[in-house]
Amino acid sequence: MDKFGFIGCGNMGYPMLQGVKNVFGPDFVVFTTASAERRELIKKETGVSRVSDNASIVASCKYIILAVKPQKYEEVFNEIKDYVTKDHIVISIAVGFPIENIKKSLGSFVRVVRAMPNTPALVGEGMTGICFSEDTFTEQEKSIIDRFFCSFGRYEIFDEKLMDAVACASGSSPAYVYMFIEALADSVVKYGIPRDKAYDLVSQTVLGAAKMVLETREHPGKLKDQVCSPGGTTIAGVAALEENGFRNAVIKATDACYAKANSMKK
Repeated sequence: MDKFGFIGCGNMGYPMLQGVKNVFGPDFVVFTTASAERRELIKKETGVSRVSDNASIVASCKYIILAVKPQKYEEVFNEIKDYVTKDHIVISIAVGFPIENIKKSLGSFVRVVRAMPNTPALVGEGMTGICFSEDTFTEQEKSIIDRFFCSFGRYEIFDEKLMDAVACASGSSPAYVYMFIEALADSVVKYGIPRDKAYDLVSQTVLGAAKMVLETREHPGKLKDQVCSPGGTTIAGVAALEENGFRNAVIKATDACYAKANSMKK
């Protein structure tokens, strides 16, 4: 089987590498990252082979995962463009680099999968939106790409025009969820619950509520109503959230995220 090569292994690349290594095996994964010290650390932690330059990744792997910051893309393109062929598949995870621009930099023949993963990939619960370039991918390649993205969570396929919205829905939103967990935990620490137990109570509740939505396929509003007894404590809390603009704050956060993603296009 062809190898996966990670160019970059930071907050997003590392969780993906771990998932791919666990499913395909360390012999089918190669990586590089700018810091020699970090290369050695990741090799020791994962058992995955490392190389010292980006061109070597392209020379030894078919699936090339671009997991560097968007501002580093042009530098990486310049280093690998002479080595990329029509047999490679480039998997890009950066906001602001449409497939068309990647092809302009690496060649019109390059096949691209554009992806927007998120950091819960680190625990195998990532959610990724992906789109494909308008090229031919074999059934075997599609199967391997499916296993690749399932190795660290779930994924859905979208038209590329929706990828900025995907960044809002899943790419950036774990930060909002962590803020919610922190705030709700703080609110009960105020009443005497120990902080570690508060984080456990709230985090498991968020996990369970999300699982209810995914597994029952019920509308979130219906599930919310099932918790809200008439005249009870929950509806009082919901009313307070509405009074303080909870939904509007979330929508405004998405608007800001979407506008930023659009401004980053190159």
